[in-house]
Amino acid sequence: MRPDRMIVLTQAPGIKISIRPQVRPSNLVRTRVAIPAAPATLPVSTPVAATASGSICGIRAIKGQNLQPIPGKLSGCGVTSPVRVSSVAGVALSQGAIMDCTTAKALNNWVKNSVKPIVGRLGGGATSLQVIAHYSCRTRNSKPGAKISEHGKGHAIDISAINLKNGSSLTVLSGWRKNAEGKLLKSLHRAACGPFGTVLGPNADRHHQDHFHLDTARYRSGSYCR
Repeated sequence: MRPDRMIVLTQAPGIKISIRPQVRPSNLVRTRVAIPAAPATLPVSTPVAATASGSICGIRAIKGQNLQPIPGKLSGCGVTSPVRVSSVAGVALSQGAIMDCTTAKALNNWVKNSVKPIVGRLGGGATSLQVIAHYSCRTRNSKPGAKISEHGKGHAIDISAINLKNGSSLTVLSGWRKNAEGKLLKSLHRAACGPFGTVLGPNADRHHQDHFHLDTARYRSGSYCR
């Protein structure tokens, strides 16, 4: 090798330089490291895409999700085009309630035209509806052999109270027979008769002492309200 082509290695104090790679130990064993796969996306079985604003049923004030058709476990149950409603007319539902759009529109009309004006500024105004029942494939009052409830068709919702912004509530069970609260609750009950085909409350029977049953079944003689 020519002198001008020589490579000179210098060693800094305290540092060892190895010109050749170290010999690999004979007992070295290669192992494969398993890299966990990315978690699969869970399929969404029920909700389908809502509009960008969250509005459903063609009404801006009705918020929620469109759902896949719900088959009935019993003959007569099921909803062809169900939705899960989270709020109507700016008033929230205490839980997402499954129903059809006809019922969602009736609920929106009742809240907009009756609940909010009747409650007014009491307690700061209505902030939510206390929902105790919505879609459920069952017979009326869960009696064996009875006709399928409107709940089983996505036509009904049960409301036990109107919750107010200050944390208080107009509760059907405790307020129906009181003077001030009772007047408001009875006005709300009467106002639901029209938007809904059936309106049942504490005067109907023992099954409705603690809530309003509201459904969109239609009768030739008009709305049935008790």
